[in-house]
Amino acid sequence: MGEDAESPKINHTFLRDYVTEADVISTVEFNQTGDLLATGDKGGRVVIFQRETESKGESEEVGETGDSGEYNVYSTFQSHEPDFDYLKSLEIEEKINKIRWLPQQNAAHFLLSTNDKTIKLWKVSERDKRPEGYNLKDEEGRLKDISTITSLQVPVLKPTDLMVEVRPRRVFSNGHTYHVNSISVNSDGETYLSADDLRINMWHLGITDRSFNIVDIKPANMEDLTEVITAAEFHPHHCHLFVYSSSKGTLRLCDMRASALCDKHTKLFEEPEDPGSRSFFSEIISSVSDVKFSHSGRYLLTRDYLTAKVWDLNMDKGPVETYQVHEYLRSKLCSLYENDCIFDKFECVWNSSDSVIMTGAYNSFFRMFDRETGRGVTLEAWRESSKPRAVLRTRRVYTGGKRRRGDVGVDSLDFTKKILHMAWHPSENIIAIAATNNLYIFQDRVNPETQAQ
Repeated sequence: MGEDAESPKINHTFLRDYVTEADVISTVEFNQTGDLLATGDKGGRVVIFQRETESKGESEEVGETGDSGEYNVYSTFQSHEPDFDYLKSLEIEEKINKIRWLPQQNAAHFLLSTNDKTIKLWKVSERDKRPEGYNLKDEEGRLKDISTITSLQVPVLKPTDLMVEVRPRRVFSNGHTYHVNSISVNSDGETYLSADDLRINMWHLGITDRSFNIVDIKPANMEDLTEVITAAEFHPHHCHLFVYSSSKGTLRLCDMRASALCDKHTKLFEEPEDPGSRSFFSEIISSVSDVKFSHSGRYLLTRDYLTAKVWDLNMDKGPVETYQVHEYLRSKLCSLYENDCIFDKFECVWNSSDSVIMTGAYNSFFRMFDRETGRGVTLEAWRESSKPRAVLRTRRVYTGGKRRRGDVGVDSLDFTKKILHMAWHPSENIIAIAATNNLYIFQDRVNPETQAQ
């Protein structure tokens, strides 16, 4: 996007006037077609939005650069409830940590959702017909007296109001001792991985009572623990490859063809540390909070506290691209440590062509970087511009030099307004941004044909 990144407009917003902890959005995920968007929150709820197909009249009215359909609420259901681990005397939160859609095989949709301990598989389907004419039941569903049945009839399906049904199909429990931070569906469509702080397990979608441990970094003596797993993801095309990141800022690429237990990695991606810049906060800010394979499968995108980095799978000596997300916070690390913001886990995403990356920041800001030009742009998700089709304006944080109108000073940033979770449509320039308990959906109205030139 680069300079074109100034053109996104608000497609739709879902705003709430008051904030409760349960309403805070904790994950956002498009399905493979981009027609459905799921969000999970700290209250254990999953809300699914569906993209409405634009009418012919709307299409003629807005022309080539017009709307591609807005997202409206499709279904809402309670995925997880609060639980209690009696063996450890620990409360298990209902917060949804991750949602992942499975590739669609038929008319129904399937998604995985997880809290700290339990992963669930949900089936989302539509029903617009209902059977009528039962032999043994009356119209209200009560059993008839068999002695009153004098003839047999064939039940028929009759049209009814559209209903969206969400049903649990599988519950994958007791697979993790520590908090689950990642789930990733394999390209084979049959298995998925789940990762916690010290272990990564591989599951078959049809088997709930057991999983296979593929990574275990737990030391014999927990006092020797030096790092934890922060995120893990399968390769988009090769079902035998996966990557996981650590709190030390390293990435490990593992190949299940080499060994079933992947404690020994195939490749280690690590950036050498500059001894001159080492400080008390170095290890904290170098922890990788998210890792994503590019759609092509050649690159890795990671996010640590201050930067986003792109790594080439063929070059393990260091990142090929580094983008400063909010370098102006380096002088504020002490206060950010005191208010725990330094431990915030920002996510990062690719656009559909792997040419632009996006990640979040504070003050309701999020950043986009054009990989070709290296330019970055800062945009803001804020209520005052939440009217449909409003143009997003770029923002700038003032750090010195000439101050322009509209610049925001570093000391004026609101660290309670953080953009941690986001998703990019798999084929179009549509993005979903979670800002506390609000969901923003933005669409770039630049003509795709013009933009590609």
